[in-house]
Amino acid sequence: MLYWFLKWIALGPVLRLVFRPKAFGVDHVPEEGPAILASNHLSYADWLFMPLTLNRRVTFVAKAEYFTSPGIKGWFQKKFFSGAGQVPIDRSGANAAEGAMKSAMKILAEGDLFGIYPEGTRSHDGKLYRGKTGVARLALETGAPVIPCAVVGTDVVAPAGKVYGSWTRPVVRFGKPLDFSRYAGMENDRYILRSITDEIMYEIMRLSGQEYVDLYASKAKELDKEKARKAAAEQAERDKAGSGPEQKAS
Repeated sequence: MLYWFLKWIALGPVLRLVFRPKAFGVDHVPEEGPAILASNHLSYADWLFMPLTLNRRVTFVAKAEYFTSPGIKGWFQKKFFSGAGQVPIDRSGANAAEGAMKSAMKILAEGDLFGIYPEGTRSHDGKLYRGKTGVARLALETGAPVIPCAVVGTDVVAPAGKVYGSWTRPVVRFGKPLDFSRYAGMENDRYILRSITDEIMYEIMRLSGQEYVDLYASKAKELDKEKARKAAAEQAERDKAGSGPEQKAS
């Protein structure tokens, strides 16, 4: 109930009025029955704008901490995230990935739409990174079609690491459903899982227009941070050398 209140009365109308998001390919999303919406991930605002373009509820999994924090703040946080279409990761699994899979399977078993970001984390530089194979496993184990999705412009509205962004009109594009039933029973074949995931990521790239990097986003972030640290150290050395005795004498 809170989901629809936020979407149609409290939050949704404000987002539509201010940002006027555009959507293409909405007819590719089935009006009923389970489906996996696999999207790129540029900003924390993605999970607000993509569902806003659909008449059906889209559910994502979120960290359990969002639903278990104590106090008044924790209560409001729990209400907001649950009302915004997020459910906690099922912690009965051996790890977070398994818990997320169990939560997703429950959602799809109920005939609902499940949203997932195959990259696993937000892109820090606007590029599209290698997808994790959980989306492929989910598709094979549930038999649900995968609908590639691209959200463009949210990194301008809500850029990572900044409190405020700039105005732009976000665009959401849905591709044709991808059917992987030909691989039924092969969910434990890592080569099949990688092939399916790469096919999904190719469609997302085609819809988003992003540059694709065959590297996990988390690894790319680590490498960029390491480069930044090395560059800072080298600059410090240059500054130190420039303030040596010869420089002072001059």
